[in-house]
Amino acid sequence: MLFSLLSACSTTEKTQILKKPEINQQKKVQPKVYTATQLYSNARAKRGADKIQLLYLAREKALEEQNWSLLESICTTLISSQSSDNIQNSLYIALSQYHQYQYASALALLEKLNDKLTSPAHYYWHQLITGNIYAKQSLTAQAVPYYFRASEIAQKHDIDANELNKKLWAELAKLQSDSLEELNTGSSIQQGWINLALYNQLYVGDPVSLHSAMNNWQRRYPRHPASFALPDKMKNLLAIEPYKLTKLAVLLPETGKNARIGEAVKNGILAASYINHDAEIHYINSIESIEKINEHITLIKPDFIIGPLLKNNIDKIKQSEILANYPTIFLNSSSSEHTSLEHYSFALSPEHELTQAINHFLAKEYKKPLLLAPKNKSGERLVQSFTQQWQLYSKNLPEIGFYADKKDMQNQVKRLLEVDESKKRINKIKLLFREKVNNETRSRRDIDVIYLIGDAVQTRLLKPYFDVNISTFAEKVPLYASSKSHSLQVDRTDKRDLAGLYFTEIPWMLPQGHTQPALRAQFDKLWPQQGDLQQRLFAMGYDAVKLIPQLKQLSALSGKSIQGLTGLLSINQDGQIHRQLQWARYFQKSIKVLKLKEVKPTPLFLQPSENMD
Repeated sequence: MLFSLLSACSTTEKTQILKKPEINQQKKVQPKVYTATQLYSNARAKRGADKIQLLYLAREKALEEQNWSLLESICTTLISSQSSDNIQNSLYIALSQYHQYQYASALALLEKLNDKLTSPAHYYWHQLITGNIYAKQSLTAQAVPYYFRASEIAQKHDIDANELNKKLWAELAKLQSDSLEELNTGSSIQQGWINLALYNQLYVGDPVSLHSAMNNWQRRYPRHPASFALPDKMKNLLAIEPYKLTKLAVLLPETGKNARIGEAVKNGILAASYINHDAEIHYINSIESIEKINEHITLIKPDFIIGPLLKNNIDKIKQSEILANYPTIFLNSSSSEHTSLEHYSFALSPEHELTQAINHFLAKEYKKPLLLAPKNKSGERLVQSFTQQWQLYSKNLPEIGFYADKKDMQNQVKRLLEVDESKKRINKIKLLFREKVNNETRSRRDIDVIYLIGDAVQTRLLKPYFDVNISTFAEKVPLYASSKSHSLQVDRTDKRDLAGLYFTEIPWMLPQGHTQPALRAQFDKLWPQQGDLQQRLFAMGYDAVKLIPQLKQLSALSGKSIQGLTGLLSINQDGQIHRQLQWARYFQKSIKVLKLKEVKPTPLFLQPSENMD
């Protein structure tokens, strides 16, 4: 069914290659069935019309066998034989290349066909294959416009679009509600798809509202191609019941050197306890032996577990057969594989911020980033992570620098900006002239964005070095940093040295980013001297409890998210809770929350050659 539509577009009459059966009264001889390879081999030995007919039969057989490399060869031969349907053969070649993971070649061929499409069926398949290529790379925002156009042409010309409908629906489920709202324009077909996806996100877990919304949608969009999704989707979404919490077990370090950070998470969990008023909370010391923890869990029989906080304790807990049966939010990442659909990982990972920064840099079309980080394991790991991600989208390597200590910072800045080389050139000129020479050092011009990896103290030392060493003749280079650069404690002093710096941060730590201003005021009153790490862990504990009623819905709809104290929270297919942080910028005496453009970039191998940087 998937390929019959393309086959129907062929203008050449098809014949079957069958051996003439011998008449035998005792036994009927079955016709011989040829493979695509045999048909292609026979065709190459023929000439003229016989060759063309055999090639078409070989093409149909290759489609049936899904022999993509052979299909590409057959269609290439047909094109060189000057057959009458080169557009269809070219589409088959693009389809073959898609199935062989040759995405760049397929896109290049499809682009060449843009102005040559006249048949609705050809246009449908052109858009479908292009959308499939982007969807395969998880580039949903790029894929859905092609799917929408294919859906519109299929509806208008009564084309069988079963494959498209399933793919489009799956991609829309990956988009967040704000992205769906931006697409809620255009034709009634497009709006019908978008509104159905929005209803699924808004009313999942609310059977009455969901049922009413679906009925309204059906009345508004009769005979819409998305109608196929209604019965099964409604059934699946109505079956998603949130976790019912009557007993919550919390595994945190209560003694030893990590007791203080465990206490910070505990405070956040207590602050969120109003979400489940009737739930009992049982705390277990996570540094105890696995046997002792198993005894506690067996006795408590909780509905849900939060913790542990430390990676080594998580690995220890995952080995327990008893704990494997309980839905759990681990408060860190784990080195072991994700094995249970009811186990979730919630980590305040700095890698999330790197991905956000890269998505913004490429949306702004920055070409050459400069990274400066401390020379330690954490700094080297984050620089490596940034570089690996960046190279997926750009041929330009980022400029990298590491500083050993405070004294080394200025030297590294000058080296990276090539200010020292400028001074050497100035000195050479001075030697050539006896008279006084007016001069000013110049920094390199190819760096168009700077990303600082360092804590609050390090960032406050680095920022002025860049300000004074970037040439006044050059355009101002924007400076960015991670949440490590921001500290509420350090910010109590002068902020002027950081003016202009962009950074990512959890909403809980920003003056204008609070989703719970009353809670923030109460927190500041109870713990006015609480450190930055403790404040972040408080927010993490709060969000862990807030997530429990939403976990199943978030897992079912990858585009669904909820706003938490630690960011905009969603869940991927591996059960990892992903945070999208808030952008902010330092001004002279204040910090302002911003909304900066972020777009998931197109991988380098899918970019047109002229745009490869």
